Amino acid sequence: MSRLMISISGIRGVIGEGLTPQVAMEVAQAFGTVCNGGTVVVGRDSRVSGEMMHHAVVAGLISVGTRVIDLGICPTPTTQLATENLHASGGIIITASHNPVMWNGIKLLASDGLFLDAEQGEKVLDIRNRGAYNFRSWDQIGHVEKYDRAIDEHIEAVLALPFVNVSQIRARKFKVVADCINGAGAVAVPKLLSALGCDSVIINGTPDGKFSRTPEPLPENLGEVTTAVEQYGADFAVVVDPDADRLALVSEKGEPLGEEYTLALAVDFILQRKRGPVVANVSTTLAIDDLAQKYDSPVERTRVGEINVAKHMREIDAVIGGEGNGGVILPDIHLGRDAFIGITLTLQALAETGKSLSQLRAEMPQYSMVKSKIELADDMDPKAIIARLEEKYAEEKLDKTDGLKILRDKSWVQVRASNTEPIIRVMAEAQTEDEAKALASELSEAALSE
Repeated sequence: MSRLMISISGIRGVIGEGLTPQVAMEVAQAFGTVCNGGTVVVGRDSRVSGEMMHHAVVAGLISVGTRVIDLGICPTPTTQLATENLHASGGIIITASHNPVMWNGIKLLASDGLFLDAEQGEKVLDIRNRGAYNFRSWDQIGHVEKYDRAIDEHIEAVLALPFVNVSQIRARKFKVVADCINGAGAVAVPKLLSALGCDSVIINGTPDGKFSRTPEPLPENLGEVTTAVEQYGADFAVVVDPDADRLALVSEKGEPLGEEYTLALAVDFILQRKRGPVVANVSTTLAIDDLAQKYDSPVERTRVGEINVAKHMREIDAVIGGEGNGGVILPDIHLGRDAFIGITLTLQALAETGKSLSQLRAEMPQYSMVKSKIELADDMDPKAIIARLEEKYAEEKLDKTDGLKILRDKSWVQVRASNTEPIIRVMAEAQTEDEAKALASELSEAALSE
């Protein structure tokens, strides 16, 4: 696939095809021009192409007079937090998140550490399209400063949260398997677990970008870690994606909880302590609504995309939010998905309750979600497909916030064009797996029928 994907999630492409060092440098030059000679924080995941991309990005930034603070290999949430805390003009994260190894990408951050919104992103793209870069003379070009405290500062901020009792967690001496997929999490997750007194078993812990499994932390990709939980008699396992903003959990029985329940557990934990609005995207589990109702707290839904959730959280002063792909957003730290938060809240809940992770999961509202995708050929228009489905299901209760979502009693099914890949995502949720599978199949077949 030679297309370059440009969206609110950033820019992604296959290295050597849609995404080249030239493209990376141009995007950095455009972003640096918008930042007008300010400071830009740069972090990256561990992909093999990351060093090449890093050099291109830094060259582009320096050429337009930018002071670059280089974090090296660093989780996405850490780069977001550093951008805000170091009062930078913006940030650049070089990552393709959960995409396969041949992909890479660039995510752009505003000065508050949030991803650019549509208006901000259009400014950057317009400058790139026009080639209107503000190149500087030899005596006004920028420079690079290395910064190696970002991960430690991130961990310190998480441990300082008022509802995190570090001594209580340390006293339990949890045995935790951590699968870091040889990504950016490999330089950070072991440090966090050590700070919390865990006996850690790290697998795929070399940040060389050689992914040992399909990067997306879905249950079907977690065979190695589920085996390790049983082999080492661990209390549970944590699994992150290549840039460590998404978290999946595996119980002491070696059973994946499903990414949706990373956020559900965090919502339950926070609402016990602080009532208030919850924000999630329209593709996130109904368990969030059930939990919020239990604590007399409202839930508001947004389009998919971290920036959509984060901005709405700020607008309504939400106490917690996130996306059901394992992305927990806690505004007490920063408005970005953060695996560090998910890990720490899980440990705190286990330490406080004395229960196992499978017991905590059993106490959650019970739903089953099925996710599939329709690969798009070049001549397939996702908008036309979704419009056809909207006409077919016009008599049902529909939500058109993002793509098309059909709402039924304690179940739903949604189709939407991916922000990051040339596919249509199909998601269905119901109280049984069979019902969810049937809903997903129904919509997939309808989408492909003329």
